[in-house]
Amino acid sequence: MKQRKIPMRKCVACQEMMPKKELIRVVRTPEGETEIDLRGKKSGRGAYLCGKLSCFKLASKNKALDRALKAPVGADIYRRLEQDFIKSEDEFRAVQAETGDDDE
Repeated sequence: MKQRKIPMRKCVACQEMMPKKELIRVVRTPEGETEIDLRGKKSGRGAYLCGKLSCFKLASKNKALDRALKAPVGADIYRRLEQDFIKSEDEFRAVQAETGDDDE
C-alpha cells in the first residue's frame, strides 16, 4: 500500500521543516486581522511557528511574521499574539491529539 504524503512546513523563526500538524499557524485574514489559527483552516495568508514560546519570541524579535504575512504586524498585535500563544500551547496539543491522522 502506498504511504500518504505528509505536508511539511517551515517554522518562520527557527527555519526547521516539520509536519504541518506539529506547527501553529498565524494567519492574516482577508479583513487584515492577525490571529492564531489552531485548526489551520482559516482563510488568509499564513505563517507557521513551532509550538515553543522561544520560537515565537525569536519571530517577534526578528520581525519574521511581518515578512511571512507580507504586512506590518504592530507591537500591540505581537503582545496580544504572545498572550494568545501562551494560552494556546495546551489547546494546540489537545487539538493535535484529537485530529490524529484523519485530515490531510
